[in-house]
Amino acid sequence: MNRLQVAAFYAFTPLNEQQRGSLLSDLPDMANTNNVLGSILVAHEGVNGTISGPEAGVEALLQSLRTSLALGCEHFERLEVKRSWADQAVFRRFKARAKKEIVTMGVTSVNPRQNVGTYVDPKDWNALVDDPDTLVIDTRNSYETAIGSFEGSLDPGTDSFRDFPAWAEASLRPLVNDQSPKRIAMFCTGGIRCEKASSYLQSKGFGEVHHLRGGILNYLGEIPEQETRWQGECFVFDQRVALNHQLEPGVHSLCHACGLPLSPSDRAEPSYIKGVQCIHCMDRFSESDRARFLMRQQQFDQTPT
Repeated sequence: MNRLQVAAFYAFTPLNEQQRGSLLSDLPDMANTNNVLGSILVAHEGVNGTISGPEAGVEALLQSLRTSLALGCEHFERLEVKRSWADQAVFRRFKARAKKEIVTMGVTSVNPRQNVGTYVDPKDWNALVDDPDTLVIDTRNSYETAIGSFEGSLDPGTDSFRDFPAWAEASLRPLVNDQSPKRIAMFCTGGIRCEKASSYLQSKGFGEVHHLRGGILNYLGEIPEQETRWQGECFVFDQRVALNHQLEPGVHSLCHACGLPLSPSDRAEPSYIKGVQCIHCMDRFSESDRARFLMRQQQFDQTPT
């Protein structure tokens, strides 16, 4: 079987209007030429995406992207790429979209190229988070933290990354003032959110801030399972839903009604109807919504795989 490579990547690299326009025009052709599917966001602050396809095709697109962006971008060497594998397609199509931010925090003054915390390589992460003087923070959304996280980490309980600045001021600052940790260490799926969050905290005077280089995916790829501080599975934004410590698809699936991850026990609930409702959304939609979801699911089930 020819396995497909999955590459998640980002770069905080300033792009002018001409560069952004060229990328949005050229990326679909690059993807089509190389049999690559996925999604890439393009903004003034850089690029962020996940793509999948034959290994040679994925690497060719990444190299084309590096070449295109390197023109006039002196800091493009900060491209961060995490690779994993899949037995079947994890995207249905390819999309390149213009965005205001490549990861939306909603604070325009935040610039990781100018002010950012200390990068921590996976090999050094365990010692950092084992130190009782380190306050460890998961910068992901609550539906992600619910299926896995680093043991002992603080969960902000946010529904969107946009909520992080408000949480930092309302909850984190009083906590830091009360406990006086020597340092803060943050993490996310691929490194982009914790990098931007570290920039925010640095700019707001939160003291010594660290963040996991390459995120959870990088950690799982480099740290042996017998040495891990990770518990559970890591949510990913593609059809694999969640990955285990071997970076293979885990036990979670997606509710196609509300989009939240479901464990085997969630799917065993009497209220669960595949594609129609789950324990998280059984009271959220109308009868007409559920009838529409059921029709959609029946169409999915009848489509040859």
